[in-house]
Amino acid sequence: MADILFVTWDGGGNVPPATAIAAELRRRGHRTRFVGHAAQRAPLEAQGFEVEPTTHARPFAADNPQSVLAMIRMFGDRGLGRDALAALARRPADLVVVDCLLLGAMDELRRDRDGAGQPYVVLEHLYDAFFRGSFLRGPIGVGLRLMGLRPGSALGAASATLVASLPVLDPAGRSPRHDVTYVGPVVTAGPPVPGPPAVLVSLSTFAFPGMAGCLQRLLDATATLDARIVVTTGPHVDHARLRTAPNHELHAVVPHGELMPRVSLVVTHGGHGTTMRALAHDLPLVVMPMHPFVDQPMVGRSVEQAGAGRKVAKKASADELAPVIAGLLADGPHRAAAARLGAAIRAMPGATNAADVIEGVLRDGATAPGRRAARP
Repeated sequence: MADILFVTWDGGGNVPPATAIAAELRRRGHRTRFVGHAAQRAPLEAQGFEVEPTTHARPFAADNPQSVLAMIRMFGDRGLGRDALAALARRPADLVVVDCLLLGAMDELRRDRDGAGQPYVVLEHLYDAFFRGSFLRGPIGVGLRLMGLRPGSALGAASATLVASLPVLDPAGRSPRHDVTYVGPVVTAGPPVPGPPAVLVSLSTFAFPGMAGCLQRLLDATATLDARIVVTTGPHVDHARLRTAPNHELHAVVPHGELMPRVSLVVTHGGHGTTMRALAHDLPLVVMPMHPFVDQPMVGRSVEQAGAGRKVAKKASADELAPVIAGLLADGPHRAAAARLGAAIRAMPGATNAADVIEGVLRDGATAPGRRAARP
C-alpha cells in the first residue's frame, strides 16, 4: 500500500474534501497524513490522521480576519512547501496531494532541492472556471506572480488534477480542459426527515467582514415566516448580540449533515462545499456571497442560472430578502431543478472517484514535475 501526504491550509470548505479523500484512501489500506497550519492539528488528529509538524509556514488561522494581501502571502507561502519537503525527508511518500490554492507549496514541490521534483496531484475543491479565471487572472493571481511564482508551471507539473465539482454547474465543465479530471463534489447526503417547513441559514466559518450584519438582516427577513429558522452563526459572530424572533433557533456550529435532511431551503454564502451539500440533499438555495474575490459570486450565479435558487446581494435589505426566501421555501420549479442537480451529484461520488484516480496515478507510476505521464 502507498504512503500519501496531503498538503492543506486552514480555510474552511477546502478541508473536508481533502479529509474525505484521505479517509477513503485509508479505508483502502493506504497510509495518509497531513501537513498544514498549526490550528489544523487538533481537528485532523481528532479524525485519526497523522499530522506533520509545521515550522516554516507563515502563521495563519481562519479564526482571524484576513486581508487580501495576507491571503496572497499565505497562498504563495513557500514555507508550507518546505514543511512538506521536511516531512518527506523524514519519511518518503509515494505521492503528495496538494490544495490547488497553495501555489507556493506547489512551487517548492515542483523544484525540490535535488532538482528532480516531488510527484504531486492537485486537488481543486471549487469550480475550475473560477480557479483558472478570476483567481489566477485577478488580483490574487497578480500578487502571486509578483512573489515570483509561476502558477502555470506549478499546475502543469502535476501528475493529475482533480476537480471536486459538478461539471454541469462549473462553467468550465461544459468544455473541460484535457489535463483535469472531474471527480464530482466530495459530499454526502442523508435521507430526508419529514417535518414542518424549515430553513437553514449558514454563512461562512471563515472570518469575512460584515457577517454579523448579514445575519441580522436575514433574521429580520425571516422573523414572520411560518417556518422554523435554524441559524448557525459560526465561530466569529456572537449570536447573543443578534435580535431574534420566536421561530429562530441559533447555534454556533452544527454539522450540516445533521441539519440538511430536516430543512426545506438553505440560505448560504455560496461556499462550494455548502452549496454542493445542499444540492446533494435536493435543496434549493439563496446565495449571499461574502466577498467579490472568492468563488461565491460565481457559485451563486450558476445556481440561479440552473433554476435551483437565487443569488442576492450582501447588502440586500430585510425587505428585499423576505420575498425571495418565502418564494423559494414554497413549492415551484426550483425544487425540481435542485433535485436534478442533486441526482447528478449523487451519481458522482467524489471521494470514491478521487481515490480511484489517485490509485491510478500510483499504479501508472507518479511522474515527477515536468515529466507528466500522458492521459486520455
